[in-house]
Amino acid sequence: MKRMTNNRIVLTLTAFCALALGSCSSDDSGDRGNWKQRSVFDGVPRSNVAAFTIGSYGYMGTGYDGDDYLTDFWQYDIENDYWVQKADFPGTARSSAKGFELDGLGYVGTGYDGDFELADFWEYNPDSNVWTQKADFGGGVRRAATAFSGSGYGYLGTGYDGDNDKKDFWKYDPATDSWEELVGFGGDKRRDATAFELNGLIYFGTGVSNGLYLTDFWSFDTSADTWTRLTDLDEEDDYAITRSNAVSFSIDGLGYIVAGYSGGAIASTWEYDPLSDEWENITALEATARQDAVSFTTGTRGFVALGRSGSLYLDDAYELFPQEEYDDED
Repeated sequence: MKRMTNNRIVLTLTAFCALALGSCSSDDSGDRGNWKQRSVFDGVPRSNVAAFTIGSYGYMGTGYDGDDYLTDFWQYDIENDYWVQKADFPGTARSSAKGFELDGLGYVGTGYDGDFELADFWEYNPDSNVWTQKADFGGGVRRAATAFSGSGYGYLGTGYDGDNDKKDFWKYDPATDSWEELVGFGGDKRRDATAFELNGLIYFGTGVSNGLYLTDFWSFDTSADTWTRLTDLDEEDDYAITRSNAVSFSIDGLGYIVAGYSGGAIASTWEYDPLSDEWENITALEATARQDAVSFTTGTRGFVALGRSGSLYLDDAYELFPQEEYDDED
């Protein structure tokens, strides 16, 4: 599979797909927001990786390249814009795993190995470049779940267990290496949802279940383990936020949902203001529309990389500058 590393080729292919195949985005986008291409990933193009951010470094690995399930793991240096390969993930090769960061350590687990959903969980120490197996996920085998962290705990929930979409959430305590099931989430079952953090709250939504794209949107307070329902993603007539297989991140107090799948791969970018509980459509990802990508965020910078569009697996990476005007020359 040829890699899409040339920006001119990528943009041409995006336009062709939108017109001829319908597999790329044709979403309208705002005039605000500018994407800049960053260092192409050094490894094999892929989708459905597990990822987390520690300080000024993004970490990602595993995934599927269209032929094989993978175990290699990589560090992205956000400040200096380059990739470094790290110790391979020691578990079974897989895609659709999930990761989160806690106290300077990374955690990766669950997923799908091509035959079975998985429940194992692992801790990564970036200082020693060593993996350690931890307690299996408390909710059992799972893929296409959603994971995040806050208040000293990791959280993982929803997804698909091989028989049924799920709506449960579980809290991981690193001090005791144990999982506890939470109660109180009133939303629907789903897989392939996304979540981002703003000012100590987690914002969670999108995904699909029973063939339907879900519109409910929630905030979760990790200090109290409580959920609050917010304005639905289809509340406004001009909203086109509902999708699955998207990525999300936060920059300077605002949240962003980017790309994903809605009848085909899409590229649109939506900005969320938690103070008004409202969304604004800004410039779409200036690259091939995609689903199952990966994102990194430092809280002040946000990146989208990899993913796939149909059977085309990608290795490119982009940074969003949401307050800049769109510029098709950079």
